[in-house]
Amino acid sequence: MKVLVTGYAGQLGYEVVRLLESRGVECRGVDMGDFNLTDADSVMNYIRDYAPDVIVHCAAYTNVDKAESEPEICAAVNGMGTVHMVRAALSVGAKLVYISTDYVFPGTGETPFEINDPYGPKNVYGVSKVQGEDAVRSLMTRYYILRTSWVFGKNGKNFVRTMLRLGVEKKELRVVCDQIGSPTYAVDLARVICDMILTEQYGIYHVRNEGYISWADFARMIMEKSGLACRIIPVPSSEYPTPARRPLNSRLSGRQLAEAGFAPMPSVEDALDRYLAELKEE
Repeated sequence: MKVLVTGYAGQLGYEVVRLLESRGVECRGVDMGDFNLTDADSVMNYIRDYAPDVIVHCAAYTNVDKAESEPEICAAVNGMGTVHMVRAALSVGAKLVYISTDYVFPGTGETPFEINDPYGPKNVYGVSKVQGEDAVRSLMTRYYILRTSWVFGKNGKNFVRTMLRLGVEKKELRVVCDQIGSPTYAVDLARVICDMILTEQYGIYHVRNEGYISWADFARMIMEKSGLACRIIPVPSSEYPTPARRPLNSRLSGRQLAEAGFAPMPSVEDALDRYLAELKEE
């Protein structure tokens, strides 16, 4: 099996390549310098030249706030870019993993979203990921769509790193308390991907660490486990306006993963413990 992983410079792509290599799987991580995702010929030529059996498509436009002022660019990468990737995958007979997000849902209520719940994105980024999902679902049969949330990992910026930095610099931080979801460790998400591509269990999955928590409570957990004295002050989202509207409910039901026979995801707290230990080794 030969695997191509896009978005190698990001948190998830990096971990997928690292795990595949540790398992002895032939793979290649690529990023923006290798081909232009918005150029159909560029994508097609690269994929046909490498001829992978599996494409793990992690590359995406992920600046949620900036997307509000660059909707065309965001759509070109996450929407049409995925169409180009799907067509290239079909041309070489590769199956595809598409990484999506809880932002495809409206973010209302308090019930975890199921895989077949209707779309209802509230920002440009969410709309673009729906476009990507639609491309995969309408053109392919051998695909895995993995929706996840609040990813953190070793390679790149994330909420945990930000909190650790600010926790040293400040005595208190105001963090939103009414957005609820599941922080997800890229290492754990990568493990599911690498297990899943060995199967024919195609379809849509919600993959996130177990447990639902607010950003404020997660920040408090980070401070406590890191021994930082920074006080976390919970505030509503209305006191922390951003260009892109964030969902209050980012809860994703993960029952399909277990029903398909995949190993359960560890808890959020366990994931954070392992991540903090990994950061200490840097």
